[in-house]
Amino acid sequence: MRPLLRVYLLLLLALLPSLSCRREGNNDTAAGKTLRADIQGLRAEAGFSGRIVFQSDMDGDNEIYILTNDHLQKLTDNAWQDTYPRWSPDGKKIVFSADRDGNYDLFVMDEKGQNVIQVMASPEDEMDPAWAPDGQSLIFTERIKKPLGTQLSLWMINLTSKQKSRVIPEFSSSQILSDPSPGAPLLAFTGKRTLGWDVFVYDLSSHQYKGLTEGGKSCRPRFSRDGQKIVYVSHKVDGKGDIWTMGSDGTNQLRITERDETYDYFPSWSPDGKQVVFCSNLKSAYADKGDWALYLVSLDDKNAILLFDSPGKDVFPDWR
Repeated sequence: MRPLLRVYLLLLLALLPSLSCRREGNNDTAAGKTLRADIQGLRAEAGFSGRIVFQSDMDGDNEIYILTNDHLQKLTDNAWQDTYPRWSPDGKKIVFSADRDGNYDLFVMDEKGQNVIQVMASPEDEMDPAWAPDGQSLIFTERIKKPLGTQLSLWMINLTSKQKSRVIPEFSSSQILSDPSPGAPLLAFTGKRTLGWDVFVYDLSSHQYKGLTEGGKSCRPRFSRDGQKIVYVSHKVDGKGDIWTMGSDGTNQLRITERDETYDYFPSWSPDGKQVVFCSNLKSAYADKGDWALYLVSLDDKNAILLFDSPGKDVFPDWR
């Protein structure tokens, strides 16, 4: 048996108790639960280092997990949906969105899943959070359901003052899934033109935005750690979804995953910028459908390697 396949089997065996004996309750009773397995071969074969936080419904509903070389740590364990985790710039906190009170609100916890704080509570849905580079504010998608459709816009909230403000009032159409550049006053986001979604960059100083892709077939941009590149998703070639990279100005657009049979989505950079973790499945582009698993792809050879596959849907990774 190949070493990496043995890794997955052992890891899944370690997960079985949590799948059959799931506890429901508040996060404090389950925070820091570690599911250990012999995965020492993972680093050598997949080149994986650091910590990847992600969302999975492997226990029946969506919870937040951290994957490292030697363990899988479950950070939340409750009866609601915990979704879309993102590391703070210093790697000590995690923001996520949860529907604890019926609609999605923003929460922050520490890296061990403890000290959970509700950032804001409103009758609207606050989703897809990202940290400002200074770690003092969050940028998120606000979803307002209206009789004739849904309004989607980007907002910022200061964690200390709780002051909330609109981020891109100049962009009149729907805007979602933001990611700030770590080294410049730029904000990448997914925006909707007449038909379909594209990747845009907004200058927070000049208050001007620029479209980086065309055709309504691109989404989910993420800046590299040095701010020089953007990884994103495009389905302009295979009609399903591939991982692409480009310069922060939209130049040098390169297809990184060339897998016409799969839906490749939800990319996040490795800390050194040499790899991308992403999610893939054969059935659907939607996070709540299909059998999603985590993969790694190297920018040098474009070789995609299976990293983690639970019995559930493993999506929205963020790598630190």
